Amino acid sequence: MLIPVFVAIYFHESVALSLFEAFGFTCISSLLILLYSKRNVKSELTLKDSFVVVVFTWVFISLFGTLPFILTQSIPNFVNALFETVSGFTTTGSSILNDIEALPKSVLFWRAETHWLGGMGILVLVVAVLPFIKKNGINLMVMEGAFLSVDKIKPKLIDVARRFWGIYIALTAIETVLLKIFGMNWYDALCHSFATIATGGFSTKNTSLINFSPAIQYIVIIFMFLSGMNFALHFLLLNGRYRKVFKNEELRWYFGLTIGISLMIAVFAIGVFNNDFELSFRHSLFQVVSIITATGFASADYEIWPNVCVVLVFCSMFIGACVGSTGGGIKIARHIVVYKYVKNMFYRLSNPHAITAVRYNKNALSSTLVTSIMAFVVLYFISFIFGTIVMTATGLDIKSAASGIITTLGGIGPGIGIFGPTENFADVSAFGKVYLSFNMILGRLEIFPMLVLFTKSFYR
Repeated sequence: MLIPVFVAIYFHESVALSLFEAFGFTCISSLLILLYSKRNVKSELTLKDSFVVVVFTWVFISLFGTLPFILTQSIPNFVNALFETVSGFTTTGSSILNDIEALPKSVLFWRAETHWLGGMGILVLVVAVLPFIKKNGINLMVMEGAFLSVDKIKPKLIDVARRFWGIYIALTAIETVLLKIFGMNWYDALCHSFATIATGGFSTKNTSLINFSPAIQYIVIIFMFLSGMNFALHFLLLNGRYRKVFKNEELRWYFGLTIGISLMIAVFAIGVFNNDFELSFRHSLFQVVSIITATGFASADYEIWPNVCVVLVFCSMFIGACVGSTGGGIKIARHIVVYKYVKNMFYRLSNPHAITAVRYNKNALSSTLVTSIMAFVVLYFISFIFGTIVMTATGLDIKSAASGIITTLGGIGPGIGIFGPTENFADVSAFGKVYLSFNMILGRLEIFPMLVLFTKSFYR
């Protein structure tokens, strides 16, 4: 929170003092909490502790994250500031801002920072820098949604977190340099890299990436795709274990779905681009990668494309990126498990005495894990349906309500209807914005850690 102060000083902006006040208030509050709880701090977290820590860390981080917006009067309304902050930390990328470029550069930098901090996971950073969290520290990482089913790449949990953060920083630095080489200034390059690697989607421009060059759009496509991969695979690539990477089942599905859907949209939308296939494919690929990885950048207004293209984009919102990535959504690995589970069910109908197992990357999954994945997918769609009903009750049409829920639950950003790539969430009611903020955290924490706090069994 201190970094934007120096950005404000560099650009000679008058909001530097207000940003410093936000930093100071947060520091003092943290110090008071630390002093109050110092004697009772637990070096080992129980499972219930982990649930509480994960949920309330995200709630309070979001509350304090509103301060730079409110104190600088960039977003003076608390509900709007909360929505923008939660959208940033959860890397959703939905916004209430009508004129992004009117905000001070330092405030937009804080907005981009919220993406970058939330992308890899705030609590993963905590695990990386606080070695006293030992027992059940993995619970913090898994519950936060960033490290579901990651391969064991180092024996120590802290080493895993540090390795992943190292890859995360390296990808950010490389993309920043490439964007600068191909035409962006350093400020825009860094802010867009924060948003890309975190799969967030906050841009410093009102038109997102629509007016940038094809070279920049291709660079962003590549790094969105890389950020949607399991970060354990990046580690394996760096160690030369290419065969294991390319045999990864989820990665093959990820690549196939991305290219397949992009080609379909490119063919259907080619008339919009005057039969220029490269142009049609580039924008189709950009939007599909942006939606599947839940980044939310836009290179074109896909709502003016043929209806079949809009439907394909909407369906892509239910796919999600890879597990262990910064992307959101249901995640491709879960779709694979559900597909194989259903396939096995049909097989057993005609072969009732057959013994079958759901296999993922050639490993048989336990019935407990398969059941939990099936439960997650069911809860995900229940949350989608329930949220759609809630948002229609606020006055939204059914298309916009469904779009607003899936795009916030999946951490995607833009949707369809009044939440299209050239629109925003400014006109949603105060209650609607609060509910959508809750929905963003619900999706970012992968549903279970948040909903378990509402069960009676948790308090017994």
